[in-house]
Amino acid sequence: MGENGGEVIEPGMGSPLDAAISQRDRGTLAMVQQALARGDARLAYQPIVRADGQGIAFYEGLIRILDETGRVIPARDFMGAVEDSDIGRQIDCAALRLGLATLQRNPGLRLSINMSARSVGYPRWMQTLRTFLRDNPTVVERLILEITESSVMIMPEIVAIFMEDLQDKGITFALDDFGAGYTAFRHFKSFYFDILKIDGQFTRNIAEDADNQVLSEAMIGLARHFDMLVVSESVETMEEARWLAAAGADCLQGYYYGAPTMTLPEIDTARVMRSA
Repeated sequence: MGENGGEVIEPGMGSPLDAAISQRDRGTLAMVQQALARGDARLAYQPIVRADGQGIAFYEGLIRILDETGRVIPARDFMGAVEDSDIGRQIDCAALRLGLATLQRNPGLRLSINMSARSVGYPRWMQTLRTFLRDNPTVVERLILEITESSVMIMPEIVAIFMEDLQDKGITFALDDFGAGYTAFRHFKSFYFDILKIDGQFTRNIAEDADNQVLSEAMIGLARHFDMLVVSESVETMEEARWLAAAGADCLQGYYYGAPTMTLPEIDTARVMRSA
């Protein structure tokens, strides 16, 4: 016992709160694993609109994992914990399969799917992609693969080779959450990403935030130099949309234009045009 009668926590044991959180996390991961085994994964679709007001450029397919009751397990409860694990690769496989099936069902649709750089070395993920490439070469031309900046930096040389091979086959690549990670510019110029998605933290209140304005303009200028399409994420207001369009962003994504939904939504094009 401690001096005040409290329980002494031995070094390395952690607090009761830490133990409770750890137990909860293990339960969540087990629930995700079971959901993947049942096939309880879906895509939610969010539109990425053209900043010039001419409609939707493409959709992003965001993976959703469902529990036994059909409710969505919040991604924040498990995504950070699974990035380095086999469950993370299984999630990438599920997202890819669902995305490719969506492209097959919807001629003319362009769809982006998230992946981790670690999936480049995951046999099942690569087999799924290469089999589809072989059997559906024209459909694959409408596929966009999004890789986060932080994930790219895990294995930049391997990602660069992987991208070069698949870009020759028509696949488009997007660098996701740019500005949130630690891209080394010596690697940046060798990637040849087609799309640069600026992290949403730089969009918030950008019409009044001078710091976000300067940083966004710098990233837009960088993308222009490397011939990349610019998407600004997390747009939530008309003021943000107007400022970013004027600054040179090509496309905008965020709740102002539409929340992710389990069905491909129709967007109010007139509203999009008014906001640009």
